Amino acid sequence: MMLPRILVVDDDQDSRNLLSEFLAANGYAVAAAGDGAEAREELSRADGYQVVLADLRMPKESGLELLRHLRRQKSQHAIILMSSFISQAERKQAQELGAHALLEKPFRLADLLAAVEEVAPKKPIPISP
Repeated sequence: MMLPRILVVDDDQDSRNLLSEFLAANGYAVAAAGDGAEAREELSRADGYQVVLADLRMPKESGLELLRHLRRQKSQHAIILMSSFISQAERKQAQELGAHALLEKPFRLADLLAAVEEVAPKKPIPISP
C-alpha cells in the first residue's frame, strides 16, 4: 500500500517545511519544491502525486504558471493554490484552469487539510501488481 502523495511548492522554506511536516503528520507522503520550475522537474521524475499545493507568487515560475503548464500537459493532478494576496484576475484564471481550491494566507491548517482530503483521502492507495 502507498500513501497519497502531495507535492508542496513554496519559495519560502519555512512555509514549505511547515506545510510538509503538517501533511506528513496527517497521513500523506510529501515532497517539496522551491518554485514552479523545480516542481515541474519533480513531477517529470516521479509519478503518483495526487495533489500539488503551490504558492501563487514565486520566482522563476509562479503557481499560476505551473497550473497552466500542467493543464497543457493534460495533467490530472488536483492543484491547490495559496497566496497572501489573490487578485480578481488571478482568481478567475485559476478557476478557469481548474484549480481545486484557492487558499488565502494566513489560512487555518484545518482548511488546508479539508481541501486536500476532498481530492486525496488518507486511505492508502493499492499498488498495482
